[in-house]
Amino acid sequence: MFPALLTALSIVALSLGVLGRQTTVVPKSNFVPLHPASTSSSLQLTLVLPPANIDGLHRALYDVSDPQSANYGKHLSKADVEAFVAPEPDSVKAVTDWLAQHSIHAQTVSPSGDMLRIDIPVSTANTLLAANFTVFKDKYSDVTLTRTLSVTIPDDVAPYLEYIYPTTQFVMPLQPKNPPFEVVTLPPKSKRQTDFCAVDVLPECLESYYHIPTTPANATGNSIGVSGYIDEIASEQDLQIFFFAWRPDVPTPPEFTVVSVEGGITSGQGTPEASLDIQYTVGIATNVPTTFYSVGEPSAQGAIDLVNFLLGLDELPLVLTTSYGFFESGFDVDFANTFCNAYAQLGARGTSVLFASGDTGVYGFEFEGTCNTTVFEPTFPSGCPFLTSVGGTTGFDGPEVAADFSSGGFSNIFPQPDYQRTAVQNYLNTIGTLNAGLFNSSGRAFPDVSAQAVRYITEVNGSFIGINGTSASSPVFASVVALLNDARLNSGQPPLGFINPLLYSQGAAALNDVTSGSNPGCGTQGFPALEGWDPATGLGSPDFDKLLALVSGIQPGFSDEIRHSPSKSVFDAEGDIYHLM
Repeated sequence: MFPALLTALSIVALSLGVLGRQTTVVPKSNFVPLHPASTSSSLQLTLVLPPANIDGLHRALYDVSDPQSANYGKHLSKADVEAFVAPEPDSVKAVTDWLAQHSIHAQTVSPSGDMLRIDIPVSTANTLLAANFTVFKDKYSDVTLTRTLSVTIPDDVAPYLEYIYPTTQFVMPLQPKNPPFEVVTLPPKSKRQTDFCAVDVLPECLESYYHIPTTPANATGNSIGVSGYIDEIASEQDLQIFFFAWRPDVPTPPEFTVVSVEGGITSGQGTPEASLDIQYTVGIATNVPTTFYSVGEPSAQGAIDLVNFLLGLDELPLVLTTSYGFFESGFDVDFANTFCNAYAQLGARGTSVLFASGDTGVYGFEFEGTCNTTVFEPTFPSGCPFLTSVGGTTGFDGPEVAADFSSGGFSNIFPQPDYQRTAVQNYLNTIGTLNAGLFNSSGRAFPDVSAQAVRYITEVNGSFIGINGTSASSPVFASVVALLNDARLNSGQPPLGFINPLLYSQGAAALNDVTSGSNPGCGTQGFPALEGWDPATGLGSPDFDKLLALVSGIQPGFSDEIRHSPSKSVFDAEGDIYHLM
């Protein structure tokens, strides 16, 4: 589920002048300058310093994630990762000395020390950066942003500072939309399986179709994290009602933990997105300890703050699912790389990071609903090569079909990683000149995988509602990964961590290939789902039995014994509530 985050930057110019390194941008026409920012108002700015060895981190991530590597599964320690990302002492000194000349003290906000934060008046920021901070309004909403069209970093500081945010970046904060959702009338219990799975998604439908086990997980150290933003919260009461209705095989509904990050709310009446995410993680990954991370900061910085919070922990969640995102065009290369490198750190330490691919098909759209028909619009951060992007499908009564809103395509920032090049090239060879000129065929392609995305029955404040979106797909696929981790942990194996190299090299046969449907938009058919990888459904949806055989090295059939033999148990929806892009 993804807000229409407006495309932000159309021109970026970098120059090295007598005053230093200058960055100048021209925002798109939807951002209208209102007035100069009050000189006494406060700005919170984050300064990002160059990491010592980011290429080394990337190599280490691939080394522990490639099943052909002798180091597969030997995930890095917290200290190992921080050593790759920590800035050089000269960088820290140059930047802090520069700030001290202006009587500014910076706070370190990342575990490795590569991010510093300052709170300063606009007047000081204007002087420090040779800037002119102005209040801009998005003409399609009530959102205002305080930004500048130009910043200058002194020559003696520029080599030691990658960028400062928010200055020239026009990334919209996450914004909820509130269309009416559908209240579902329940049929008698005796008809629920037959009636419901034909049109709706319930735990039993997913368990049956994807062969997901129902007996509780029991491995020590297993965990799953769920990201939450914009005051979304799930309630224990809603979860209990959901379990009583749809998981009667679990006598005591599991609980989940809520952790506040940057002032995120920790209680209140359940809201649709958070309820969906929790009910289809706790309700699918039965008994896997689940934590809901409630992030109070709705801007892009909030997503970075969450990763920094997690990286500061000694024990990370083994799986992290996020149902929120942005449009890629709002990000410059440096800002996008900071996000992507943060997820690389999580992966290197053994966390499987999954993101919903989005609900806008191949096209982004503005708040007023008009389309940019000159180029396809990739979502963000699905274009990052160090995470797993999850698209959407529909249908239980036969082979799945691509959900027509499933976002997918090719990044305009990140190049195509080696692990997916063969699969993507096969697709490009098949479609020939289709959509030629509308996408970057050499970019990182997404989604990687997919799962059901239409009419998830969700309990919210006493009513069952149906919700659509890939923000349902991501929690479900994340739950499958968590259950696979449970089997691995119980057999003395490490968690899966970054799963893309495994999926693209060996996993396609363990997934349900989706070969029908497409993700159209704005008068185009989008990308059709075809045999093999495609930009609508990725490599396909999960088959737990086959995936379990793959990740544990056991023969097919043993997983069925695990699922149904208690003595040998290892572990046993129309809604579009938010468009979060």
